Amino acid sequence: MALFDLKTLNSALEELQQERGISRESVIDALATALAAAYRREYGKRGQIIRATMNPETGDVEFRQAKIVVDKTLVRGPEEAEEEDSSRRSEAEADHRSRFNPEQHIMIEDARRIKRDAVLDEEISFPLESKEDFGRIAAQAAKQVIMQKVREAERASIISEYGQREGEIITGHVQRFERGNLYVDLGRATAILPYDEQIPGERYRQGERVLSCASPAAAQRSPFFQMMIMWTLSAHSSVSAVYV
Repeated sequence: MALFDLKTLNSALEELQQERGISRESVIDALATALAAAYRREYGKRGQIIRATMNPETGDVEFRQAKIVVDKTLVRGPEEAEEEDSSRRSEAEADHRSRFNPEQHIMIEDARRIKRDAVLDEEISFPLESKEDFGRIAAQAAKQVIMQKVREAERASIISEYGQREGEIITGHVQRFERGNLYVDLGRATAILPYDEQIPGERYRQGERVLSCASPAAAQRSPFFQMMIMWTLSAHSSVSAVYV
């Protein structure tokens, strides 16, 4: 099933790779995962495992349902799961095996009728029908994946840039205050001066210039960059505070 215009798709992949450094393979893998999730959400049944395979050469996408090969040591079999006798239900409650789900599991004897050498925990997949109205959903999923990949690439670029500037003085401007924390605009990123890192009694004004020292370790834990303020320059360029 061709869901994407091949020329448009390849153009977008090429642009992402050249301008953002995002590999074609990573976008295609993320897109296939997003399409599988969208298909399951729109048309799937409870417990189904949906896989999507995308061919970047043709724009075709194939959807398949995967079932895990199990036996009665791993799940309570279909007969046990359907047993209505109260004594059997009590026994099942003490049983730590998973309940057999025909949308998610396939018994090994049935799997071996399809694939002779099937083994436990292997996935056996079955093709799913194409949906004519899935094109709109696919386009939305593709847009979201590309935007997410761009955000991830931008964040990685910023972390890499400031990670190389550890201990270096960086200029920013006071942006805002929120719950005692000071936010500093660095241009490509926003830095945070936590309340407990601020100099007692020191006051900062919105828009004033701040010299700070990058702390890249904190950047790995947050989409913002925590900074340690070294000193603040007022609008008149006089040193108003020093933090050592």
